[in-house]
Amino acid sequence: MKDTGQGSMVQLFLTSYEDFRVRLRRRLGSEDLANDVLHETYLRVDRMETPPNLLRPNAYLYRMALNIAADRRQADARLLTGSEVEELLQIGDEALDPARVVGGQKEIQSLLSALYELPARRRRIFIAARLEEAPHLEISQRFGISTRMVEKEIKAALGHCAAKLERKVFQRFGRGAGKPSRE
Repeated sequence: MKDTGQGSMVQLFLTSYEDFRVRLRRRLGSEDLANDVLHETYLRVDRMETPPNLLRPNAYLYRMALNIAADRRQADARLLTGSEVEELLQIGDEALDPARVVGGQKEIQSLLSALYELPARRRRIFIAARLEEAPHLEISQRFGISTRMVEKEIKAALGHCAAKLERKVFQRFGRGAGKPSRE
């Protein structure tokens, strides 16, 4: 199937909806997450102005859904738990300790220095992902690279910054989640 006009992409998505739902539920381990991801995928497919010319449009749509799920998990990992919010509310005047303020400012300067040591493209990808919170699919399209390459660039940037700040990098989801990286 090579004609992937906007209307036919929506039609293909709707025709394959049940298959995508079953595969995503199995892959993600959650019926609700699979349904949410499919809804978001439909909205993105419906908004596409000129979809790419694809040899395997079903694989493209499924990969789009997986990328949306990964972006959602990444965003969820950034949310604070109730106990973390409570802990932040309990912080008193100790947060204003001059030594801590100076230490924090030095750490920020070290981070900025580490960021500017990165190659320009890697730095821009990292900033788009972490500060702008752009989805990996959007970043891949912006830079003309695969979403896998986006992930590799982010991982490399995190590793570099962590090394400069003498910190360990923790993977938030996927294989090895919660464990320090080997970098």
